[in-house]
Amino acid sequence: MSQKNKIIIGRLESITLPELAITDLQVRVDTGAKTSSLHVDNIKKSIVNGIHSVTFDLHPDVHNVDAIKQCTAPISDIRKVKSSNGTSEERYVIETPVILGEEEWSIEITLTDRSDMSNLMLFGREALGKRFLVDPAKVFLGSK
Repeated sequence: MSQKNKIIIGRLESITLPELAITDLQVRVDTGAKTSSLHVDNIKKSIVNGIHSVTFDLHPDVHNVDAIKQCTAPISDIRKVKSSNGTSEERYVIETPVILGEEEWSIEITLTDRSDMSNLMLFGREALGKRFLVDPAKVFLGSK
């Protein structure tokens, strides 16, 4: 994809995760993060229909922390991830479709406790792929 065909997005965007029934989730676009990460609580590993899965609680509305959505997704991987503060932890990885503007594609997301961070989700460079250019001075360009 040439640079002319890429969609310009801002440092903050709003996405939909349809398989998790999450709409209008505000994310921080982070080109320094390889993989996207999502803040979740109460992570529990389980087997659903013979598939290793993970169940977790998500707070989809950053302005209402009392709103909780329980989600279940197949585990696609378990990875050791070094966080921004330099500590390493093992995280479950799920693969799920994402919608940003008119675009829909599948991304990997690590599940972690981001309660000390200001954004529920980081949208990493693997999720951005070759689709987007980021203008850090703008917000919600692709979400319109």
